[in-house]
Amino acid sequence: MNISVWAPRANRVRLDIDLDDRTIPMTSNGNGWWTAERAELPPADTRYGFLLDDDDTPLPDPRSRWQPDGVHERSAIHHPDQFGWTDHGWSAPVLAGAVLYELHVGTFTPGGTLDAAIDRLPHLVELGVDFVELLPVNAFEGERNWGYDGVLWFAVDDSYGGPAAYQRFVDACHRQGLGVIQDVVYNHLGPAGNYLPRFAPYLREGAANAWGAEVDLDRDEVRAYILDNAVMWLGEYHVDGLRIDAIHALSDHRPTHILAELSERTAALARELGRSLTLIAESDLNDPIVITPTDRHGWGMDAQWSDDFHHALHVALTGETSEYYADFHGLAALAKTIAGGFFHDGSFSSYRGKQHGRPIDSAATPTWRLVVFDQNHDQIGNRVAGDRLAATLTAQQLAVAAVLVLTSPFTPMLFMGEEWAASTPWQFFSDYLDPALGTATSEGRAREFAGMGFDLAQVPDPQDPATFERSKLDWSELDETAHRQMFDLYRRLIALRHDVPALTDARFSEIHVDHDDEQRWIIVRRGPSTVVAANLGDAPVTLPIGGRLLLSTSAASQIGSTTSTLSAWSAAIVSTS
Repeated sequence: MNISVWAPRANRVRLDIDLDDRTIPMTSNGNGWWTAERAELPPADTRYGFLLDDDDTPLPDPRSRWQPDGVHERSAIHHPDQFGWTDHGWSAPVLAGAVLYELHVGTFTPGGTLDAAIDRLPHLVELGVDFVELLPVNAFEGERNWGYDGVLWFAVDDSYGGPAAYQRFVDACHRQGLGVIQDVVYNHLGPAGNYLPRFAPYLREGAANAWGAEVDLDRDEVRAYILDNAVMWLGEYHVDGLRIDAIHALSDHRPTHILAELSERTAALARELGRSLTLIAESDLNDPIVITPTDRHGWGMDAQWSDDFHHALHVALTGETSEYYADFHGLAALAKTIAGGFFHDGSFSSYRGKQHGRPIDSAATPTWRLVVFDQNHDQIGNRVAGDRLAATLTAQQLAVAAVLVLTSPFTPMLFMGEEWAASTPWQFFSDYLDPALGTATSEGRAREFAGMGFDLAQVPDPQDPATFERSKLDWSELDETAHRQMFDLYRRLIALRHDVPALTDARFSEIHVDHDDEQRWIIVRRGPSTVVAANLGDAPVTLPIGGRLLLSTSAASQIGSTTSTLSAWSAAIVSTS
């Protein structure tokens, strides 16, 4: 077996491995790669690291699969091919018509591990979702993190159970009929435990994005690092798709964008494996190039998140119009987003101070290529108190939100606990071991919100373990009537989405939206025979819709043959056939 590492910045590299009494000199092949040859395959759990030049402190493998002692210590051997998979013949759901469920492993259950999450999979099956989307699980410093401060992209963090637990989780999801999408971060590395620059120029000198130094995509080996990582999740770990974080922060100067390369590599892997694989981008660009196929000179992502839908719906529900919500006032914003996909499609964005976005080619783009939500980890966790919609909205308002998301023409995504109106917040938390970095993180968070006018006492300390504990779901709430009723509504809505073809019709041409800002109602016609109507006002409204009621959020609403009256803050789905 060869153990190799890309370390062009070193003049000498030695392998430190528990199986030998001495360090092993590694041989340079002249292009930055160093190799040590071993006659036998090291057993699983064998610790190893690399010594660069005259430094006698071993560093973890940049491609480490396992860091059982933390990101500052040596790596451990993991043999992915020794796991006994039971998902032979598994075929993942396609994204078209699917419902996604976003969760953070550490706060999804009291135990906060992948094995503990397995025990809750029957809940997701009962709910009716198709895919579980995991926030990043790659290795980070400390015991708690959102996952976006990972520093070893190939390693599953040991606080979640490590790589073997990850294999058990994916296998269990497939047994239950659930696909798995893994959130990956290729635009930056975390501020603690990042030893990659000691080995090689992974980061671009003098260039940074909002989260740190830019990843240097001009280098072949860095691009290979990303592509090989994606193949690892999709191949070795049997994952069904990737959600790629903040692709607008990927600074790529090559003629072929890294995402187009990833799309082509993934398509080839899907053919090789004989199963569908999905790529979803988080994009702030509002540029259809992201979801345009590569054979039409796009980047080939299967789908992208739509923040515009969230912003328009959030304003309609809450009335908040500060900062990036400023342009989304009135139901016209929600109506435009439902009908066209993007709100900012070349229009002026006051938050950015410039024209933003391009229109979607509605004739060539299916609606399911946009992933929509009324809540997600960012939109909750980046609020000062990490408060969910349930903290300020009534059950009736939450029900309207659920209807508009789960009957939208797009691909709906839920955030863990949303389905029962969880009362627990989801706050920003971290566990930096360096006291100076921990203090800087806490004080920086406080200053950020103080600048927005919040009292410092309102800002939870991300370094305080209590912030993490507060963010864990309270599953006992499902035993309470009000929470169970909300869960039942979500379950019925998802079942209806799967059963009524018009609700997953992916043609923009079959969407017709009417609204009234004064009376606060919106009507979405899906083809000739299905209507979704919502009253977002405090008084009943009479609307020119009628037919057979499929679902109503209020017993007080009255659905007639040609006209219907919706009670305050209610929604209804009607079949006119």
